[in-house]
Amino acid sequence: MSTTTALPARRAPDSFAILLMIGLCAIWGLQQVAIKSTNAALPPVFQAGLRSAIAAVLVWMWARSRGTPLFRDDGTLGAGLLAGVLFAAEFVCIFLGLTLTSASRMAVFLYTAPCFTALGLHWFVDGERMRRIQWLGIAVAFAGMALAFADGFLHTGAGTGANTGHGSTLAGAAGDALGVLAGIAWAATTVVVRGSRLAHTSASKTLFYQLAVSAVVLLALALGLGQMRVDAVTPLALASLAYQAVIVAFVSYLLWFWLLTRYIASRLSVFSFLTPLFGVTFGVLLLGDSFSARFLSAALLVLAGIALVNVPAKRNKG
Repeated sequence: MSTTTALPARRAPDSFAILLMIGLCAIWGLQQVAIKSTNAALPPVFQAGLRSAIAAVLVWMWARSRGTPLFRDDGTLGAGLLAGVLFAAEFVCIFLGLTLTSASRMAVFLYTAPCFTALGLHWFVDGERMRRIQWLGIAVAFAGMALAFADGFLHTGAGTGANTGHGSTLAGAAGDALGVLAGIAWAATTVVVRGSRLAHTSASKTLFYQLAVSAVVLLALALGLGQMRVDAVTPLALASLAYQAVIVAFVSYLLWFWLLTRYIASRLSVFSFLTPLFGVTFGVLLLGDSFSARFLSAALLVLAGIALVNVPAKRNKG
């Protein structure tokens, strides 16, 4: 089969893409519970490296079964390595930041990524121009995100970081800054994928680059930090690691990159605002966290923002 077949023009998300993105956001939101369930058995950076390594093997097996070449010279090596390093940098910032600030504050700053993504695509990638109403949608959705986590701060106080994580100390501020850097790294990864030859290669190869490179970087960092160890082995920890590697890093990421080849990336990225909301919801259902009218209002703001971002452009008549 020829690998030079032109890809279909990217379009605004339809109902199928919207439903799939909501499902992916739910999967990514549940990942927070899975990570917490595994932390007692595997140190965080080592856990992230193992997840990437396992998923990289699964992507290689998937590509091999479908006859998709992963190692053919197609001019994507430079962009692929860059995307992989950025992918690893995102998780380095997240894990190091979580030792300085709370998980809730980290989520607020991490999920500024769609804003950085839209801005980067607006300036660097043709066909990704945002209209005013879509920028308004991003602002409204982010306001909902901020309100949702402000509600969490008011009701539960500190998160599960190494300290109280309110950002009032220099260490807390550094942790918050790492959260922003993680969001920027995530956004930069998306921009690299869309603005390079990776946009015209298979989703399997794009994902393999990120997983393989990040596995090497993260495992090397875990070794340097003295985290290359297993503290305990429990069925829950194994199930949680399997969820992260197979469902999240393999299946959901493969679907995400497939969506990027079919739909406008800036319209898809804004759905990421749903992920922390799902995370809080799973916290309510699984961990007994409180649920308030403020949180409901925040959720409605996020949904309104998504609706604004996906308002179709008016067509000229005649």
